[in-house]
Amino acid sequence: MLSDSLKKEIRANYELITKALPQFKARKAQNYLVAEIAKVLAGNYDKSRRILVAEAGTGIGKSLAYILAGLPVALRLNKKLVISTATVTLQEQLISKDLPFFLRHSDYKFTFTLAKGRQRYCCEHKLLNQQQDESQQTLLFTEKPQPGDSELLSKMRNAYLDGKWNGDQDSWATPIPRRIWQQIVSDKHSCKKALSNHRQCPFHRARDNINKADVIVVNHALLLADLELGGGVILPEPDACFYVLDEAHHLPKISRDFSSASVNIKSSQDWLKKIKQVSTHINRVVHRQTTITPGLTMLESANEMVNDLQTIELYFRHNPLNYNKSNQYRFAMGEVPQGIVNSLISLKEETKKCLSAVNKLSTITSEELKDANIKLSDAEPILIETGFYIQRLENLLALWKMLLKERATNQAPIAAWVNNENDGFTLCASPLEVGGLLEYMLWSQAAGVILCSATLTSLNSFDYFMRQSGLKNNDGTQYLRLKSPFDYPAIPLNVANMKKDPTESGFDNELIDNIAQRIQEKQANLVLFASYWQMNLVADKLRRKYPKALLVQGETSRTKMITSHKKNCDQGLTSILFGTGSLAEGLDLPGHYLTNLIITKLPFAVPDSPVEEAHAEWITSKGGNPFMQITIPEASKKLIQSCGRLIRKETDTGQITLLDKRVITKRYGKSLIDALPPFALNVEK
Repeated sequence: MLSDSLKKEIRANYELITKALPQFKARKAQNYLVAEIAKVLAGNYDKSRRILVAEAGTGIGKSLAYILAGLPVALRLNKKLVISTATVTLQEQLISKDLPFFLRHSDYKFTFTLAKGRQRYCCEHKLLNQQQDESQQTLLFTEKPQPGDSELLSKMRNAYLDGKWNGDQDSWATPIPRRIWQQIVSDKHSCKKALSNHRQCPFHRARDNINKADVIVVNHALLLADLELGGGVILPEPDACFYVLDEAHHLPKISRDFSSASVNIKSSQDWLKKIKQVSTHINRVVHRQTTITPGLTMLESANEMVNDLQTIELYFRHNPLNYNKSNQYRFAMGEVPQGIVNSLISLKEETKKCLSAVNKLSTITSEELKDANIKLSDAEPILIETGFYIQRLENLLALWKMLLKERATNQAPIAAWVNNENDGFTLCASPLEVGGLLEYMLWSQAAGVILCSATLTSLNSFDYFMRQSGLKNNDGTQYLRLKSPFDYPAIPLNVANMKKDPTESGFDNELIDNIAQRIQEKQANLVLFASYWQMNLVADKLRRKYPKALLVQGETSRTKMITSHKKNCDQGLTSILFGTGSLAEGLDLPGHYLTNLIITKLPFAVPDSPVEEAHAEWITSKGGNPFMQITIPEASKKLIQSCGRLIRKETDTGQITLLDKRVITKRYGKSLIDALPPFALNVEK
């Protein structure tokens, strides 16, 4: 339970922090959020399930609230505070601004670090012992060396030795080409802390910092990677952590993408045919009888797998499918064709055998190295090679398991499809619902979880998010919805009197005329489109009138576009940003940087990806309505995010115009309007 002394501690530090914040304004909603986070993590509501889903509107100050409440409870209960985000921007803000500020102005003494995946670090041993002979790299990496590569490697090596570079890929001044990074990247098979030559490798030093830190900042993908490995591999054990999942509305989709698998049939055959070189290499270096059996098993299984993959390839060549415009064909209800099922069953068994054999050969090599029977310079290339095959075999096995998994009648199927591309056929699969996976990996394992975002509800309810994430009303999870402190009734939301709606012919021409009339001179304008082609169509018509003011997404980098926009605004010039859905979230244009927001169309996503199509098919098969169960809730969430671009601070002003009359003419329109902040609705006549 939350003790009186801890409450007093939190209040005292709230005073210290807020006094140090320039122009800070006390907000009841923020105080309430602090109290609820602290109570949930302390076990006031449920000792065995400490989970809070909190929707906190823009301007409440989420990051201050969860640090202020989460850190003292974590320190008191000897837990790590792991803050996971969906975007690099928020990570950078936490690491370079929020946490240092909190450390400077609060009474708490704590350490913090940014956790990254192993692949973001180089291996010191590989970097310092780069071999000129690249025969091993040719086996593993398809990209050939280019002039200047050795010079860049030498530059990186010298910078590392001089202490000017820490081995982190992101801290090198310029992007490092993939073909170069692959040669020096840390991998779990050869870059082991148990080996004396690797104890000072950048990843292991970073891992030591993670173990020592009180607060760890990660992204959702890395968090999921650690949990999939059972937890405690990259990050501390889940039961030793209080997790704060900021931007939590991204979690279901990231989880689904993370659990997906794909295999290119042709390239898999190519690398499997090269596996004999591993056996030859091991036999030349490791002189132990115990390598004979796994070596033979590896070769036999790989040969069988190549045959099975050839059978599948021939099936798709001889049975042409009705591919869509993206060269994809989705298998209805996740059922793969009967003609490849036997090959998939065989592949599953042979992949297991091959994976087991390669793992055994890697283990034997590690043991020989540990016992000083072979030199590190001889063992390391073998460990890298076997690691390469282990990684790819694990990916193959994940796909075969997904494609062959039997499911209960009430359980959602997988989405399964084949891509027909220039490089042959690629088999793909993805789960439709990840709630069960999140329950198994995270909700049931963590010491406590706080999920927060400005948009977690759809149509004024948490139901859609709960379905996506596997949380329930009666499982001990707490739910909290706090409204933004902004003066939304002062902001007009105009619904344009359009003759056509977006589904009718003639809408595009009407849209061009409407946008041209509604652009405000010497103001900051943002026009959000539902598609690139529609955006470019309007841009082509308006470019002559606004040659310098018009800034179109995709024509330059996002950073450059925003910089040009702000420069125009600062000079009092007209500035017009044209963007699609990706600009509807995470774009921060406070004050005079945005006063006129135009939304061309309700953000209905067309279910054109195999996963979305499969989800709609599954809901229909159960007697449901995909439009009402998926499309409308998603559109509600996106419309809230789009409207949220205008008001970023309490002093912001401006207007929003929606050029889609369906919010007035269609039955679902009222629920979309009702879910928005309480803008001053103005339906134009």
